[in-house]
Amino acid sequence: MAGIVLQTEGGSGGIVIDDDWPGYSLELFSYPAHYAGDLECVVVPHGVIMDRTERLARNIMDDLGDHDIVVLCVLKGGYQFCADLVDKIKALSCSSDRTIPMRVHFIRLKSYLNVLIVEGIIGTGKTLKALLKHVEAFKPKMIKVAGLLVKRVPHNTARLPHYVGFEIPDRFVVGYALDYNEYFRDLNHICVISESGKLKYKM
Repeated sequence: MAGIVLQTEGGSGGIVIDDDWPGYSLELFSYPAHYAGDLECVVVPHGVIMDRTERLARNIMDDLGDHDIVVLCVLKGGYQFCADLVDKIKALSCSSDRTIPMRVHFIRLKSYLNVLIVEGIIGTGKTLKALLKHVEAFKPKMIKVAGLLVKRVPHNTARLPHYVGFEIPDRFVVGYALDYNEYFRDLNHICVISESGKLKYKM
């Protein structure tokens, strides 16, 4: 499909969405009627999000299946991805001869051996960098990062997560728990917000 390529370098295996990708027409999908006029396009449909999340869960199972993992969810924007990722891992564990004992925390640290940080979207990487520094202070045996979206932003020197869902252009996206002033969390797809939408929900 034009505009979307599979990233193979660096081992992250993320799906790269090119800067010139126009997205899918909103007319192809169902979304809450109260957001009519507030969105430009669908960047990643809900079904694709779920399929990609299952693939990431399989990758995590392959890498971490012998470890006791503490899952740390970053902010509210990451909770839906975190919940779905954990559900997929649990489902895979039930049908596998390997299992990952997991506990989910919302950034409340004590002393952990193995940590999986889950973030919905990574932009400049400043939040993740600060969080990694905080977690590393507890000297865990292992730290892995899973990010659903990694945004290509200028002057971003942050390292890529170990598990990447999609690498996207530097556009303001909402949906799948990602919000704009607390709106759009109820949108299943990941979409680009329109300028009129920004004005409508401006604080």
